[in-house]
Amino acid sequence: MMRAVVLAGPNDFKPGQIEMPKVGEHDIVLQMKKAAICGTDIRILEGKKTKDVRYPSVIGHEMCGIIKEVGKQVQGFNPGDKVAIANVIPCHSCHSCLNGRENACLNRKAIGYEFNGGFAEYVLIPGIAIESGNVIKLPEHVSFAEGALIEPLACCIRGLKNAGTGFNDTVLIVGAGPIGLMHLQLSKIVGARKVIISEPIASRREKAAKLGADLIVDPMTENLHDIVMKETDGLGVDVIIVAIGVPQIVNSTIKLCRKGGTVNLFAGFAGTGECTIEVNTIHYGEINVNGSTAYKRQDYLEAAQMVINQKVNLEEIVTHTFKIEEFQDAYEVCKSGDGLKVLIEP
Repeated sequence: MMRAVVLAGPNDFKPGQIEMPKVGEHDIVLQMKKAAICGTDIRILEGKKTKDVRYPSVIGHEMCGIIKEVGKQVQGFNPGDKVAIANVIPCHSCHSCLNGRENACLNRKAIGYEFNGGFAEYVLIPGIAIESGNVIKLPEHVSFAEGALIEPLACCIRGLKNAGTGFNDTVLIVGAGPIGLMHLQLSKIVGARKVIISEPIASRREKAAKLGADLIVDPMTENLHDIVMKETDGLGVDVIIVAIGVPQIVNSTIKLCRKGGTVNLFAGFAGTGECTIEVNTIHYGEINVNGSTAYKRQDYLEAAQMVINQKVNLEEIVTHTFKIEEFQDAYEVCKSGDGLKVLIEP
């Protein structure tokens, strides 16, 4: 038996004991060292996201650990290897996959959804994930925390590519949670001239300053529209990343984009995600509005290389670490907004 956080239904989850995974000929058993809680995990725990979620099951899709056991037919991996896991497994044959959109695979499976995930001592990595190249070896200098955060970084790289952020752009990032702070760093890496952060929580504004934001706005006490227009000579910003899932802010945010600019709706939005938009803002401004879902394997490999080469600071985004038995406390910290990335360890 092993310890795990068992999700029995919406708002029904607690640490418990379940059977250890048994390795098949083509599988790997991972000893989890660090698993991060994602905003999507919170929505699953609360029953606000149910697609592909099983009851009972173990969720958690941002993970890093040590290989404990490999199946007889597995090649290239050995017990003791430090690895990170790309949890999304595309089918490689649907319309989306065949047209270069494996991140939007119509038949995708994922660890933490169809397969038990990372909030457990051990995780079975199925053969189809290994065959797809979803197990990535990491060198010793990469921490388990950094390894776990490769997955959300990969998602941000996908969003960055969709947004088209480039050299000399002025970027507005709405929300300085873990995702917003990753987008901040990525925007600077690709050459953004100025990155503006809008964030109501003081501790997150402080973290954004530490990670290199050029201008930080508290939208609760300052006029974001006036500040953006002053900073851009009335033109608006080149790129907007909406990294907080509040539908009500979308309309006012789009109005901060320059003509011909891009708004990337990166976050998963609360409820049905419905909001009212003045579409003439988009029409007359020729504004590009797009979304971003998951990541392609190439995005994950690029994220892994950035971490290996120490091009991003992910450790700074980690604020709390809890044991499996303390999962309720970890959940409460996530809900409170007091933490950024909250990790689970055995």
